Amino acid sequence: MKHIIFFIFIVVFLNAACLGQNGKSMGSILKVDTSKISSKMEGYIKGYTDLDLFSGVVIIAYDGKPIYIKPFGLADRKRNIRVTPNTKFLIGSMNKTFTQVVILQLVSEGRLKLSDKLVEYIAGFQQPDAMKITVEHLLHHRSGFGDYFGPEYFNLPYDRKNIQGITDLLKDRSLVFAPGAGEQYSNAGYILLGAIIEKVTGQSYSKNVNERVIRKLNLKDIYTEHIDAIPDKSIGYLKTINGVEDNLKFITEPRSDGGFWATASDILIFYRNFFYGNTLLSEKMKEPLEFFKRLNQVPPGKAIGMAGGMNGINTIYSEMPNEKISIVVMANMDEPVAEKIASGIKQIITCQTPDPVAMPVKLAVYNEYKSNGIQSIKDNFESLTSNFNHQEPKDAILNMLGYDLLLSGHLKEALELFKLNTELFPNIANCWDSYGEALLKGGNEKAALAAYEKALSINPNIRSSQKAVKMLTK
Repeated sequence: MKHIIFFIFIVVFLNAACLGQNGKSMGSILKVDTSKISSKMEGYIKGYTDLDLFSGVVIIAYDGKPIYIKPFGLADRKRNIRVTPNTKFLIGSMNKTFTQVVILQLVSEGRLKLSDKLVEYIAGFQQPDAMKITVEHLLHHRSGFGDYFGPEYFNLPYDRKNIQGITDLLKDRSLVFAPGAGEQYSNAGYILLGAIIEKVTGQSYSKNVNERVIRKLNLKDIYTEHIDAIPDKSIGYLKTINGVEDNLKFITEPRSDGGFWATASDILIFYRNFFYGNTLLSEKMKEPLEFFKRLNQVPPGKAIGMAGGMNGINTIYSEMPNEKISIVVMANMDEPVAEKIASGIKQIITCQTPDPVAMPVKLAVYNEYKSNGIQSIKDNFESLTSNFNHQEPKDAILNMLGYDLLLSGHLKEALELFKLNTELFPNIANCWDSYGEALLKGGNEKAALAAYEKALSINPNIRSSQKAVKMLTK
């Protein structure tokens, strides 16, 4: 099964604050003069642009007011259109925060309770435990739903890749764990929150966001629907084994789990209000979100943030609450480059040495494979993947690379990498599922069946393996 991920997560950087001789934080210094750090920042960012790893916008703000705004690179390579501060970027799962806001507003209005059951609003779920899923479970990624990306989703027509279509898909999807018994990031959960919003209000998800968030904050450049009509829209780009490719085939209309378009400036305004303002949520309304407990506990020199990404895009809002510094990076290039740049900028601000610029892990592994073969990957896997995003499982690296090769017609190479992934991660069901898919594509039904059965012995709920075994044992 191929991993394609929308994500949003809390990021905490661990460096100590840089203090001046007067004992004041760098935030006070920055307010007076940004020239002391701007050259270092731009030199650092240049490392990414020189490797063709970054194009986008960077904003640094002090106490909510921008003190540095600069665009980099191209928004549209085919038409040679440069990025400007007005360029709109796909923000991925950042708009899960918008979904949280609407849900909590409905709770405050008495139209919804966090303890309400999912099935009170949406009928037809076949899972016995679905009766136990609450709105709060969905909000905090504790519902038991994993993700919805997989063959069934990819086979949906474009106009069904929406809240209603995906909700219908989830009605017989097995739960990863019993509701409340664990925690796993879930795009599916936020799709269902969007469906609940539409049921409660009788209005579309996008209309709710427009009326309840965008108009209240007077945001001019956030787009929640009709993506073909967005002006100054950037194109996302991926560095692949075949070179640089656009991400147009992955783009759908925005949903409650991801997909809004916005400028960096509007994202700054939104998150500053979300963090500190009361236009959208009162302090009492914020209490159910664990995020705000963490915000209040961030020590000096550290940062907390929200990030979003998918194929060919990455965005992050990073806040240093004690220094009153906000960092926004929006990129129309491979994730997680925006997060790395934001981390590097934060390190520069706090007088640290930024982490070295490096090629994306997947490409680094592929280059090593082409140069030195599969055994070198096996022997050096940990060192080759040392800068991989810690939020994602490392088995995803070879899995994604294997699918890139498979879809490019390089079956032999794909099989080698999928097989190695089962050796490196023998207890991960998805590794065996992907290996089985490649074996089946190569006509080796006996070996494919064994791989699929191995996947199910680890996780009996993998639907793609279930279907393959059923087909192969007819």
